Amino acid sequence: MAPLRSSFLAIVALLCIVCFTEARSIPRSNFQLESRNNNKSSSLSKYQVPLSNGTASLPSPTAGLTLKAITLGRGTQNYTCKANSTAAPTAIGAKADLLDASAILPFLPPAASLAILNLITEYLVSFDLPVIETSAIPILGHHYFDAAGVPTFDLGATGLLKAKKLANIAAPATACKGANGKGDGAVDWLALTDAPGSVGLKEVYRVETAGGKAPASCGGGPADRHIEVQYSAQYWFFG
Repeated sequence: MAPLRSSFLAIVALLCIVCFTEARSIPRSNFQLESRNNNKSSSLSKYQVPLSNGTASLPSPTAGLTLKAITLGRGTQNYTCKANSTAAPTAIGAKADLLDASAILPFLPPAASLAILNLITEYLVSFDLPVIETSAIPILGHHYFDAAGVPTFDLGATGLLKAKKLANIAAPATACKGANGKGDGAVDWLALTDAPGSVGLKEVYRVETAGGKAPASCGGGPADRHIEVQYSAQYWFFG
């Protein structure tokens, strides 16, 4: 991508975030209604989920499935340090709000919409969660791990996905390492398929990740402590 074009897209991405996060005077319920109406008139079928990190690829969505939602996840990847405080942290789950990207796409130049969306995802990790949660970007659902440790995506009327891992690849070497470009790296890209208890959704892809990776070791700190690492990512849902 040429430097001038890259700079222009970056400016557009930042303007989008600033406009939506500062538009607190717009009732979220009104914006969500507008978003749902836009979804009916403009199909997501023209968008293709990113599958390649440049050297490896995730498997394609199962034939016959339809793209149901594109969301921007913003939250934390969670880890714990056990008795051996110099060991690597152990992953124990994640928690994130899932922002409805279809509310943003109509405002982006069609030829560059995904490129700008990727930059928005990268910049989101540097915005505080309370700012995101009170913005005009509608929250379509939530991601968390249930009591049994199953990755869960609750998208309300769109569906519920209880997930299990199908495949993973490393994030690109150029991926944002964390908030303000600082951190231990971006978590893997994932392809997840449905597990028992799912309703209306069959697969989800976590791509374009920023941040979320745990430090290499617990650093000699206290045992039995939890570590929350800020992250953002795109989640593409199929059903």
